[in-house]
Amino acid sequence: MEVVYEDNHIIIVNKAPGEIVQGDKTGDEPLSETVKQWIKEKHGKPGNVFLGVVHRLDRPVGGLVVFAKTSKALTRMNEMFRLGKVKKTYWAITRNCPPHDHDRLVHYITSTERNNKSYASASPRPDAKEAALSYTLLASSDRYHLLEVNLETGRKHQIRVQLAAIGCPLRGDLKYGDRRSNPDGSISLMARRITFVHPVSGQTIDVTAPLPSDPLWQAFGQLTGSQE
Repeated sequence: MEVVYEDNHIIIVNKAPGEIVQGDKTGDEPLSETVKQWIKEKHGKPGNVFLGVVHRLDRPVGGLVVFAKTSKALTRMNEMFRLGKVKKTYWAITRNCPPHDHDRLVHYITSTERNNKSYASASPRPDAKEAALSYTLLASSDRYHLLEVNLETGRKHQIRVQLAAIGCPLRGDLKYGDRRSNPDGSISLMARRITFVHPVSGQTIDVTAPLPSDPLWQAFGQLTGSQE
């Protein structure tokens, strides 16, 4: 587990692809329990450690996850996420080049529990929720393309399904149309940066995750001058 920021009220960790943030029907140990144990050991805390889950990332996605260490921080962070006051920036690698170097995408998304999948429509539907994001093409290699994505809404599998809807499924994302899986089972999407006003101190928190060790991510890091 990699901690990228910690104070008395919040802790931000860099989640590895394949980890679950919160417990689910698989019974696998969630990241939240790993973080609790880390806090308990680092700070020598007796008894139970409080840790609030503020938001989640899909299991095959890596990157920044914020947890609350106090109930005050949890209540305030939940409200900030609800009001869209937390800016989350994602990096995504696609096999196909998007039609524009920069664009704003609006779709209407429905989700089904049966196959844990979302569907994007170009026009409104009674059972659909509006989803909006903007993307910028940062770099391209011979076969792949790196996009920076900023979410305006937080729908299930939103980045995955919206990019797939314009013919740009994420590398390794078989569920949404890519041809081959990644060797480690990940999809090439990471929560790269998160920015918000601290829920207690009022200071600006601006954290960037290091790039995965995967050679393609590292190559794009060199192309963009982002080596961290």
